[in-house]
Amino acid sequence: MAQKSLKSQAYNNIKEKILSCEYAPGMHLNEGVLCETFNVSRTPIRDALSRLEQEGLVTIRSKKGIVVSDLSISEVNNIFELRLLLEPYSIRNYGYTLDENGLLNFYQSLLRLDVTQDAKTFFILDDNFHNFLNSAVPNHYIQEYFNIINNQNQRFRIITGQRAAQRLEDTRNEHLSIVKACIKKEWKSAADAMYEHLIQSKNATFELLLSHEGLGFQDNG
Repeated sequence: MAQKSLKSQAYNNIKEKILSCEYAPGMHLNEGVLCETFNVSRTPIRDALSRLEQEGLVTIRSKKGIVVSDLSISEVNNIFELRLLLEPYSIRNYGYTLDENGLLNFYQSLLRLDVTQDAKTFFILDDNFHNFLNSAVPNHYIQEYFNIINNQNQRFRIITGQRAAQRLEDTRNEHLSIVKACIKKEWKSAADAMYEHLIQSKNATFELLLSHEGLGFQDNG
């Protein structure tokens, strides 16, 4: 039990530093240093790194060591390709399982929030909104992909900084369109609205990515 707890602690601690970009994309990690940092033996560290590799957050290569996964142009393309496949699908096929009170709460929160004055709160609401919609999917394999996508989104957001004010407002309006369709149980319309939202998000992401220099993004495709 204690060993399991140590493994979980090591996993959570390393993952938090990767998602916060304290361990930046492309950074080399050393097992010995990680053991000293978190005051655990190599077994919990190796278990944690193995789990993080499965989630796409680190790469373990013989002779090259452990590297925090890059946020490359190819990676961003891959993330949006998967989101465009899964997120509209989840609404279209499983939207009927969504809690109606939850949808109404998101609608009210989106209406009340001044996104240009409180971007941090909006980012949290944004994540919660997508997680709420994706939670409708009973397929645990799809849920695992959602978790991977969410991890990479958090890293990208921190690396690139806050979005343009206009994009925040557009995102809020796109979310409202999705929620309205869900409340009316118009699942195809909701799925189409989600697809359009993701296309706009992808376009804005690449504009942001290409306008920032020195962020460590590479075209690894």
